Amino acid sequence: MPKIKSYTPAWLAKGSPGNNLFAPTIDVSRASVSSPYSTKSKKRSPNGPRRTIARRGTEVFVASGREIRWGDLVYLKEMYASQRASARVKREDSSGDDTLESIEHRAAGYRILTTPVADDIKQLIISPNGNLLAIATSHTVHICLLPDPSHLSSEDTDPIRPKIWTLGPTTHVTSRSPIASLLWHPLGVNGSCLVTVSTDSIVRVWELSVADRWSFDSPTISIDLKRLADGTSLDQDFTASTSATNTGFSPDSFEMEVASACFGSRSSGGWNPFTLWIAMREGDVYALCPLLPTKWAPPSALIASLSVSIVTKVGAIEDDPTVSETQKLLAQQQLAWMGDVDSQEPQVIDGSIGEPPVEVYTRPSKPGAVPRLQGPFEFIASPESDDDIDTELTDILVIGSKVDADELMGDDSEYDLDETDREGLSLSVICLLSTSGQVKVCLDLEGVEAQWLPPKNMSKLGRLLSMSDNPSLLTFQAMDSMTPVEADPDAWPVFSVDVMSRYSFFVTHHAGITFFSLAPWVFRLEGEIQGAGGAGGEFRLGLLVDSNNSIRERLFTQPTADTSAPLAACSAISDPDVGYAAISATAYDPVVLIFDTPEDDFTLIKEEDEDEASPVREVSAEPIQPLYSYEPRPAFQVSHVFDQGSQLPLLLEGLRSSRHRAVVSQEIRLSPLTLQVLTEAHKMLSEETHRLGLAASELFLKCDRMRSEMQDHLAKAAETKSKIDKIVGRDGAGDEGSDRERIDERISRAKRRHEELARRLEAVRKTVAQRTTREISHQERAWMEEVRGLEASVLGGTGGSAAAPSSGRVVPAKQAKRRVEEVTSLVAELMHEAESLGVDGKSGGAGAGAGVGGVQERGGRGGVEVRVPGEIRRAKIQQVRNLLEREEAMVAAVSNRLEKLQMGLQ
Repeated sequence: MPKIKSYTPAWLAKGSPGNNLFAPTIDVSRASVSSPYSTKSKKRSPNGPRRTIARRGTEVFVASGREIRWGDLVYLKEMYASQRASARVKREDSSGDDTLESIEHRAAGYRILTTPVADDIKQLIISPNGNLLAIATSHTVHICLLPDPSHLSSEDTDPIRPKIWTLGPTTHVTSRSPIASLLWHPLGVNGSCLVTVSTDSIVRVWELSVADRWSFDSPTISIDLKRLADGTSLDQDFTASTSATNTGFSPDSFEMEVASACFGSRSSGGWNPFTLWIAMREGDVYALCPLLPTKWAPPSALIASLSVSIVTKVGAIEDDPTVSETQKLLAQQQLAWMGDVDSQEPQVIDGSIGEPPVEVYTRPSKPGAVPRLQGPFEFIASPESDDDIDTELTDILVIGSKVDADELMGDDSEYDLDETDREGLSLSVICLLSTSGQVKVCLDLEGVEAQWLPPKNMSKLGRLLSMSDNPSLLTFQAMDSMTPVEADPDAWPVFSVDVMSRYSFFVTHHAGITFFSLAPWVFRLEGEIQGAGGAGGEFRLGLLVDSNNSIRERLFTQPTADTSAPLAACSAISDPDVGYAAISATAYDPVVLIFDTPEDDFTLIKEEDEDEASPVREVSAEPIQPLYSYEPRPAFQVSHVFDQGSQLPLLLEGLRSSRHRAVVSQEIRLSPLTLQVLTEAHKMLSEETHRLGLAASELFLKCDRMRSEMQDHLAKAAETKSKIDKIVGRDGAGDEGSDRERIDERISRAKRRHEELARRLEAVRKTVAQRTTREISHQERAWMEEVRGLEASVLGGTGGSAAAPSSGRVVPAKQAKRRVEEVTSLVAELMHEAESLGVDGKSGGAGAGAGVGGVQERGGRGGVEVRVPGEIRRAKIQQVRNLLEREEAMVAAVSNRLEKLQMGLQ
């Protein structure tokens, strides 16, 4: 659940340039106060959704009356920060005049788009590619070619007149039914296919081209759902009538009044991108699948997954005698449709800027262009309610199933699938919103697939198909977004998607904004579905359904919950420069909710590191909020009634231009005409004074609440101060010295105590080590056996064995003993030879000079005797002595290790 960090920022509040995006126009200000004295009776506009905020990246389009305001949030935020920084520099240094002057000559960051509409704008829908904007009033539709963003940074501030086309100049007019929904088809080529659904159950598909103005005149497909509901074959005509509609009462016109329509997302799996879900005002839900334009561009993985599923289905039911003829006919129709798609060679065209090329297919001609109308769906386990406003639907939201990667042919990397497309629920989730604010979460367990009516020669199957059981939806959960006091029959709540997760959304109504998240149970339910058939699966599913796991939180409550001035459907945004926020608006002020994200902690740490490295800190647009005792709350806005002028001058102007203009100039006389004028003025002034009185009472109550709020703040400040005093060690009132000295003294005491505890811990550790015996490991036992065997072989003891069976390693004891014996015998032999050589050298010294190099030959009983030179003899003796010293050192080292080991064992 998003946590609110702050409300409407300062760069969008009153007095800032960003507030001009949401400021009311002059027409709205004048029309806000009704005129009971007016001779013309104003026709009340029909209820409907209010989607007057559209977003393209960080650019926001806001409709106010008949105007559209266009601005860049990042530019407005930076400009506000620069103005504050320059003003601060100017106050501190008078030399900052040039900087302030350069900032004042910067662009305003927002522009006004003038439109040729004749009524207030109700809906703004941005195309998927962001180049077209659909503008809808209650009855008319216009398509605007959006200008380049460079206009926002230019110094020109005049209104812009963009290129605007009227959609269906003879179709969507005030004499026809109102517009219920505007939808950009998810499979349109470069986002150029628009689907309009009117309240009289007529669906029209428009394939737009900015180079062909005739594409805005007539739709490529027009389907009358009331005719299609009674259809039995494909050869019938289901086109909407071009004549004037019959305004008389009929059961179909009452039960099939469209409230809203919705497509599944482009990235969802199965038939979801092809399916148009339609919610009727009286509570029924229908589906059209597949609804396609003449040219359509599917994602790379959609054709592959559908082809595998259709072929598998046909192979499974072809020879099954239990399958009805109707189901086999539908499977054969799907196979023929997919065969037509597979046989095509798609046309490759350039995509939008930064997007890969697009493969364009042609809509299959068989079985037909008009699908069968599926429904009305039956709701299983739906809660019963006696209140009619709980069953009157206002909006529908479809969350498509995830892409099944197992059905794809080849490597998954070929289809460029995101991880979010593979995660989630393998079922479609249909959310329905009623007038009372109740949200019903339904699951499509059967799965909507493509269906067509049978051909004319099989009309009998068409009649059997119409008599078959209706499809069903499982009502998983029902939640309320409004209290019973806030519910109103004239309310029209709407859905808004979230940018952080496709399983979370917002509900905007006249009383406030509510956040919903289905993520807590979606992934658990998918795990149970994938593991269906296991032990206890039914029991776990029952617990999951019975538990209330969805997240529901009221984020904002409008003080004046008036259905005549509802909130605009909020638009979520997540941008590094703006943050994660939800943007809505009243008729006079913006409503912005800025949420906290996990990335904010990392950003704060990074900014602190940068501040430590750099001695100069940038001036922030918003002060850093305190980390303690901070409770975000929206700023109080004074009622707009105080800013409105009186309608009395308009009354006098109307009298001067009417046939009773003589009454204004002459003296007041008692007459029926004078009574009528005074009565109308009294009604007008009484309404104005009543509104002023309500606004003044609201202001008085707010001022009165401010005293209690101030007391709460003072109590929290006192509590915080006491905590700080305890931290710094200032408990008494008579303490002397600075806080710095107290903190230093406390830190020094803590360090001394820490050192004392460390010494005590070390002493305890040594004591425990001395008095605690632990078992010897196998490696230690093997090493001891090896040492004992070496001791026995070297010192001649009998206290050890020559091998360590536990380690599997044989100690070379005999080799060591043999080596010591050889060294000892060699030493004795060499010492004997050295002594004999020394004696012989003394006796034969006289004849030493006769030989060459000190070598002399002489006869004897043994033969010839060779004399060795003295240098070589001394070198050999030194080498022997070194060997003896090494052996003695090795023996001493072994003896020391044995002594230490024995001491350790004792």
